Amino acid sequence: MNSYVSRKDVPEHETWDLTDIYVSSEEWKQDYQRVDALSKELQHFDGKIVDGASLFSFLTKREELNYISKKVFAFARLSADLDTRSPSAQSLVEQASQLSVTVNTATSFFRPFLLSLEETTLKEYLTEVDGLQYFEEYLFEAYRFRPYVLNKDKEEVLSYIGEALSAPSKTFGMLNNADIQFGFVKDKEGNNIRLTRGLYAKRLEDNDRNKRKEAYKAYYQPYVQLNNSIASTLSAAIKNNVMLSNLRGYPSALERSLFADNIPLEVYENLIETTKKHIAPIHRYTAIRKQMLGLDELRQYDLNVPLIDGMNEYISYDDAYDTMLEALRPLGNDYIETLRMFRTARYIDVRETPGKRSGAYNMGLYGVHPFVLLNHRDDLNSMFTLVHEMGHAMHSHYSSNYQPQISASYTIFVAEVASTVNELLLIHYLLAQKTDRKSRKYLLNHFIDKFRGTFFTQVMFAEFEKKTHEMIQNGEPLNAEVFNNLYEKLFCEYQGNILTLDEEVKYGWSRIPHFYRPFYVYKYATGFASAIQIAGNLLKGKQETVEAYLHFLKSGSSDYPLELLNKTGVNLSKPGPIEAALKHFNELVNEFEKH
Repeated sequence: MNSYVSRKDVPEHETWDLTDIYVSSEEWKQDYQRVDALSKELQHFDGKIVDGASLFSFLTKREELNYISKKVFAFARLSADLDTRSPSAQSLVEQASQLSVTVNTATSFFRPFLLSLEETTLKEYLTEVDGLQYFEEYLFEAYRFRPYVLNKDKEEVLSYIGEALSAPSKTFGMLNNADIQFGFVKDKEGNNIRLTRGLYAKRLEDNDRNKRKEAYKAYYQPYVQLNNSIASTLSAAIKNNVMLSNLRGYPSALERSLFADNIPLEVYENLIETTKKHIAPIHRYTAIRKQMLGLDELRQYDLNVPLIDGMNEYISYDDAYDTMLEALRPLGNDYIETLRMFRTARYIDVRETPGKRSGAYNMGLYGVHPFVLLNHRDDLNSMFTLVHEMGHAMHSHYSSNYQPQISASYTIFVAEVASTVNELLLIHYLLAQKTDRKSRKYLLNHFIDKFRGTFFTQVMFAEFEKKTHEMIQNGEPLNAEVFNNLYEKLFCEYQGNILTLDEEVKYGWSRIPHFYRPFYVYKYATGFASAIQIAGNLLKGKQETVEAYLHFLKSGSSDYPLELLNKTGVNLSKPGPIEAALKHFNELVNEFEKH
């Protein structure tokens, strides 16, 4: 059983225990009120930070506020994601979101104040109070943002309208997770059943092409119907991002996104340019797929079906977890034993249930523990998703346990490294276990498809984001037709002209939630390339490599992301890691073709 009619039917050990955050709603309300009270206290510091003691008092209270407010929001978000249809859970999220506006408004004065201080004055404050040195790196890092911080009044206005500016993302989230209903498909008995995302993923791997086509049409049906509405939400989100970037004086929305992590623009541009320069192997693989499937016309719904028949085996959640523990042994005993503990500690919500948020994610919560959401389907894809998300969870665990609160949260730029290293160790482990030609070819096929989705597709998304933001910056309109035409053009460039395009292809952009987190998706690709280099070194069994990688996982945000990766031997400021990853992909396609 991998899908349940009700959450009550799911075994308890496969569900979250949210009492680890709050044992009751009354506790949540108390912390909610505490955050509100702390916000008012912090607001009173406006104009009254005059020495090291008052600065230390403000920063200490704000850190306490951050700690509690994150718990308040996490509890609300996790509760709501278990059933997006629940009005009471959505009410918690709404309250928590409103509270975040209160927090941001109360503290919005601080950055303009800090940047009005001369550095010599700040250094004097740091000598006045023991303990203030804890905040020293954070305080001086803020000076880097000096050109892009507005005056106090303008910052306060932006904090007030923050929730309104997030409306496009929230609207899409409700559409995508709660309101959208996919079309119907036939079950084994010929009855009409409503398609779910989990079933869609299954059907796209079905050997029966009619079932793939049926699921494909049913899946895209609501996105086609809502095309103009979703175009409006995405266009508004992009406009908001460009507007905020312009208000703050950044050269572009992309450069604003890169600035916080101190990522040079060349990293983003090199990723796209290097990938397109070495795009031929993915086109060759698409041609191999068409040939092996024996099709006159290869269509989008043919891109996920395994090319090797009879190998899509059932893998239970327990078996997947056991396999993961074996595959990740190169990371050492502490890593494995910690991961073993996660299994029974109710850190993971495993099963798909009605109304539950789709997909999978990890939410690390400082002072508590990671929470991992899955929609496990008992197959190879689900095992890879499990391994991926547990990479995130272990990154959160190590960073929280080895870093103070101020530097415990790692940046998104490095987040995908830990998850992808795990996936790469898993595929190498599985390949080592298989000696027969058919099994190895099946796994190579799976890994190549994973590479295609995690790297090439994300680079395509990254170029889509870059171009749509540039259109707004250049005063060009964004609407459903523009989105459709651009997406279809990029799809052909990355997948190859050998595909015959269905009408639905051009609507692919409308189903991507990551587009509401601007310039996020490229980090999957850079993370994947970094992980290929790290995993390759880990598999050589050198202890110093393991220690360097674990140190990376324990580093949180204690340094800039590129510097953290440099300590593992990865230099993303040059095209080398991207070129090496693409070379590895070409080798995989060559090996697959030979078998």
